[in-house]
Amino acid sequence: MPPAAAAADLYREIRPPLSEEEAVLEASRCLECGRGGREGRGRPAPCIAACPTHIDIPKFIREIREGRPLDAAETIFEANALGGTCARVCPVEELCEGACVLVHEGRRAVAIGRLQRYATDRAFAEKAVVHPLRKKPKNPLSVGVIGAGPAGLACAAELAQLGHEVTVYEAREGPGGLVVTAVAPYKQMIDPLPQEVEAIRRLGVHFEFHTRIGEDVPRAELERRHEALFLGVGLDGDVRPRLGDEEETARALSLEGVWLSLAFIERVKAKSPPPLGPRVVIVGGGNTAIDCAREAVRLGAPHVTVLYRRTEAEMPAFRHEVEAAREEGVRFEWLTLPVKLLGDVHVEAVECVRTRLVKDPKDGRPRPEIVEGTEFTIPADTVIWAIGQRPRTDLLQALGVELENGVVKVDEHFRTSHPGIFAGGDCINGGGTVVEAVEHGKRAARAIDALVKPRSRRSRSRPARRGPAPPVKTNPRGARGGERREGR
Repeated sequence: MPPAAAAADLYREIRPPLSEEEAVLEASRCLECGRGGREGRGRPAPCIAACPTHIDIPKFIREIREGRPLDAAETIFEANALGGTCARVCPVEELCEGACVLVHEGRRAVAIGRLQRYATDRAFAEKAVVHPLRKKPKNPLSVGVIGAGPAGLACAAELAQLGHEVTVYEAREGPGGLVVTAVAPYKQMIDPLPQEVEAIRRLGVHFEFHTRIGEDVPRAELERRHEALFLGVGLDGDVRPRLGDEEETARALSLEGVWLSLAFIERVKAKSPPPLGPRVVIVGGGNTAIDCAREAVRLGAPHVTVLYRRTEAEMPAFRHEVEAAREEGVRFEWLTLPVKLLGDVHVEAVECVRTRLVKDPKDGRPRPEIVEGTEFTIPADTVIWAIGQRPRTDLLQALGVELENGVVKVDEHFRTSHPGIFAGGDCINGGGTVVEAVEHGKRAARAIDALVKPRSRRSRSRPARRGPAPPVKTNPRGARGGERREGR
């Protein structure tokens, strides 16, 4: 792709919306296999089985084909409170579309993601009610949700639909988590997240932004206010690379042209991308590394190289993402480990060594080992590190929940070691997909509804309201599953 054309495509979506005619034609391709499977009357369609939130995909596609897109949207949002966002950011090639029976017949999969977007966009455009209210229980719970990312939003929506009183606490100025700051803009900028959050707010969910747990609201106060808590706190910032000793690492990261992945993507999403120069090097092997590489191409860099210390076979990024990057001109250097950044004021090159994989007796996954005498350099005007995110260890330990390998330990009900605290999303798997986080939040909400007993109203103090909830502001991915985003 020529640099000028690439730069013009910076904010162009890779899955553009369908027109009404295109949507109906595409919906007519669905074979409706496994019809009725989600209700237990038959075997589920492969696309339903592959969807973490188990949306009844054949049903909503049939509703689109029959000219009932609002009914289709209701079917989608019944299973996934962030159905519009997931239509844009889900790795459908690996999930529902990858399971489509048409693929096994050598044909193109039904464009499930784009059909899902068509239905949810229509619902928001027509201001439809996307979350019908359910009957309230006799003894509603008060639940505090910590974190307004995908897991927290999904948990809050499900709890509110079950009739419970929900307050969402978020340290940032608005909701969305990494959807707002770290999803590549060619997948999603902001919309329809504000509309989805507003629909959740209309269920009665109260949001408290700029609120840090442990500082603005102590743990003891949270426990007085609520019968149960849900942790959807995600992960912290980027893992810092280690380049020699601490002094050398600090020097390397202070060079102009050196970025950590989340800060880089956030700048691009804020429509203030940094100047890159012609030679860009990305370090990492997860989906975030691929997002950074493809963004660099779209920003016009003619030479974009991804360095990964293992082989392509071990690369945790999705195959279709890697192939798309390769087709756009991204180069890959496998079995390559950066050890030093060269330059006095601005980065000039990356000094690397080759690695080989050796068997690790601990977990069986081959680990990289440096091959002596293989030093070489790669010229670079910009270097972006995308090697993972840190767990929010201090916050999680302050809340008194048990950690295992840096992530929150939960049981099959998403309950932590503390009987009144549940958790889901990146903080329990080290960094997964948005749709996985949504499913965690939904299932945890149902577990809270079933397992937590309400206290007497007299023994529970209500959270102090600070006037009307502030407007939604949205302008300012441990475990192996996390490597999909982090790329160790």
